[in-house]
Amino acid sequence: MIVLGLTGSIGMGKSTAAAMLRRLGCPVHDADATVHRLYARGGAAVAPIQALFPQAVRDGSVDRVALSAAVLGNQAALRRLEAVVHPLVQKASRDFLRLQAQRGMKLVVMDIPLLYETGGRARVDQVLVVSAPRFLQRSRVLARPGMDVVKLDRILARQMPDALKRRLADYTVPTGLGRAVTFRHLAHIVKTLRLQPTGRVWPPRRQPHDHISPFLSCWKKPHA
Repeated sequence: MIVLGLTGSIGMGKSTAAAMLRRLGCPVHDADATVHRLYARGGAAVAPIQALFPQAVRDGSVDRVALSAAVLGNQAALRRLEAVVHPLVQKASRDFLRLQAQRGMKLVVMDIPLLYETGGRARVDQVLVVSAPRFLQRSRVLARPGMDVVKLDRILARQMPDALKRRLADYTVPTGLGRAVTFRHLAHIVKTLRLQPTGRVWPPRRQPHDHISPFLSCWKKPHA
């Protein structure tokens, strides 16, 4: 089974690409949707987050707006949050891969927003990055409710620059030329990958550790 990592900076069209990959018959594991489930009432992340950020839990679930306010611009707080959430997300990812392998799937997709930034490269065989021009990225994001320039710039400061992601990727797919163009690119990639032999990350030969590629030495996550 080949595990394809799907990533891209905010506003680059990753959700649209994930939906297209599903149309092409690829099971997609959505890391952000997993986080939503972990934050919901009864989710495994609620209690540990309440212990760290009591103001961010309301009525038994995590208030994402309040949690974002608690960690945005505070690297120490963000690291504490990541130490809680990342292991839970990784467990859900392994459960997904195990299920898809049992179903005999040839190709699966891991939709991971911060794939490179969180060491996710070690847990996928190849990486597909979606990209669009900067002006289009910003216009997409600033059209979202509750978003402003200051918040967007803070989010982008936590993310690896798009140019470096494209340099490191196995595949880059444009999302600023129309949906038909994006779909054709994705269909070609899926066809190519389905012809390849099995990947290296599943079945697991050993538990992969978080790994930052030596190519990332030119990018450092900024400190608060």
